Amino acid sequence: MPDSPKIASLYAAHLSGAESSEAAEVVTSVGIDIGTTTTQCVVSRLTVKNTAPGTLVPRMEITDKEVVYRSEIHFTPITDGNLVDTEKVFRLVEQEFALAGISPSEIDTGAVIITGETAKKENARRISGELAGYAGDFVVATAGGKLESVIAGRGSGASDYSRTRFKTVANIDIGGGTANIGIFKNGKAIDSCCINVGGRLMRVDGAEKRVLQITEPMARVLDDLGLTLRSGDSVDPMVIEIICRRMAEVVLNALKHSRLKGLEESLMMTEPLRLDYDVECVMISGGVADHAYTSSPCETIEEIARYGDIGPMLGRQIHQVFKGDGCDLIRPVETIRATVIGAGAQTVDVSGSTIVVDDNCLPLKNIPVVIPFGDGIPDREDEVASAVLQSVKSLYEEDAIEHVAVGVQGSGYLSYKKIQVLAKGILKGLAQITRAGLPVIVVMEHDSGKVLGQSLRVMNPTAQVICVDQIEVGEGDYIDIGHSMAGGTVVPVVIKTLVFETRQA
Repeated sequence: MPDSPKIASLYAAHLSGAESSEAAEVVTSVGIDIGTTTTQCVVSRLTVKNTAPGTLVPRMEITDKEVVYRSEIHFTPITDGNLVDTEKVFRLVEQEFALAGISPSEIDTGAVIITGETAKKENARRISGELAGYAGDFVVATAGGKLESVIAGRGSGASDYSRTRFKTVANIDIGGGTANIGIFKNGKAIDSCCINVGGRLMRVDGAEKRVLQITEPMARVLDDLGLTLRSGDSVDPMVIEIICRRMAEVVLNALKHSRLKGLEESLMMTEPLRLDYDVECVMISGGVADHAYTSSPCETIEEIARYGDIGPMLGRQIHQVFKGDGCDLIRPVETIRATVIGAGAQTVDVSGSTIVVDDNCLPLKNIPVVIPFGDGIPDREDEVASAVLQSVKSLYEEDAIEHVAVGVQGSGYLSYKKIQVLAKGILKGLAQITRAGLPVIVVMEHDSGKVLGQSLRVMNPTAQVICVDQIEVGEGDYIDIGHSMAGGTVVPVVIKTLVFETRQA
C-alpha cells in the first residue's frame, strides 16, 4: 500500500466506493535545499484527489497547490574542516519549521536536495539521509550537476516556457560554486552540463577590501588571466570585474561550443552540451540571477562584496556578456529559489493486469524517472539505445550508477515489431545498469507492459525486469514500487513529483 497515511486512506476510500468528490486530502509538503552558498526551506499545501469514477482504477492527482511558507535564505553553515555543519543545518530546519507553524508529525512528504559544491562534501549524503528521516517520507537527492540542471530548469519555469512558447530554452542556474545549464524543448530536458563557475569561488571582505579565500577553480581563472591574487591581498573593483567577465565568457562559450579547450575545458564538470539544436532564448536562475536582471549598485568593493563574495558582479557580467552576444535573455518565474520551490508531492497509481515484475527486488523507493523519447519512440533500436543512454547520462555521472526508471509516454497502439525495437534499445541503453546488477525498470503509459516485459526477459534472461503500465510519469519524477498483490497482477506505484510554482513574477 502507499506509504503516506493520508494518500493510503484516500486510496482505500476509492476501493470502498466513496465518491471521488469526497475523497480529497490536503497534503503538507516540505522542500529543503542545501546549496554551496545558501540553505532554504519551502512549505506547500497540496490537494490530492481521486479523479477517476468510483468503478475504475483509482487515479490520484494534485488538483491544487499553494506555497504557504518561504523561509529566510540562510548561508549554508560550513565547519573549519570544510564540511557541512550537520548540527547547524538541523537547527536551521527546526527553526524554520517552528516559524512555519508545523511539526515533523504534520509533514506528509518532501524533498531534500543537496546541490553545487556542497554535494561534494564528504558528509553530504549522510546529512540528506538524516534530514529525510527527520520528517515524512522524503525524496533524497545529492544532486550532481546534470540532475541539478534539470531540477533548476523546472523550478525556474524554463521547462514550462519551452512547452507553452514552443522554444528551445537554456536555463543557466548560477549559484555559489557551479553554473548548471539545462536545455529544454517542448517541456522536456534534452541536454545539460555543469561548469565550476559561481559567485562564491572568491570570498571577499568588503569593509577591509581584502580577499578572504581563493578556491581551486578560481585559481585556474586567475592563472588564465595572468593575475596573482592570494588570501589576504587587497583587491579593487576593476580586478573583480575582469575576473567576473572572464567567468561569464566561460559560461557563454559552454553554451555555444561543444568542443571546449583551455579554461572552459578545465572548469567543465560534466560532458559538454551536445548542441545538436539551436538555443532560442536564455533564462538565468540561482543566487546570482537577481543581479543579472537588476541594476543594483555594483561599483565599490562594499557593494560587490555585500554577501562576502563576488556574486553581484558576476551577475552583472553575465548580463552584459550574454546581451552583448545577442542572446534573448528572459527573466524566469523563480531565480534564487528555482532549485526547489516545492517538494515531493505524492500521487498514487495502480498498475496491473498487463505487467511483469520480479518481486524479489521489490519494494523499491525513490527511483528517478527519465523520459528518453520526447518526440515519440524511434523506429531503430540504436536510436532508442542512444536516447536511453543520453537520458541516464543527464541524470548520473558515469561513475555513479544507481537505480533509474525509463518512462515511456503516450497511450497509443504499439505494434509487436515496435515493442521488439523498444526492448532491444532499452537493454542496450541500460547495459551499464544491468552489468551493475540493477533491475531494468520501465514505466509505460501504454497498455503494453506484459509483452514488453516478457520481451526484455527473453532478450536478457539474467536481468531482473520490472515493467509496469497505465502509469503517467514525467521527467524528474521519482517513483516507489511496492510488492505485487492479487497473485502478482497488481503493484502499487507511488509517483513523487518535485512541485514547482508556476505563477508569474
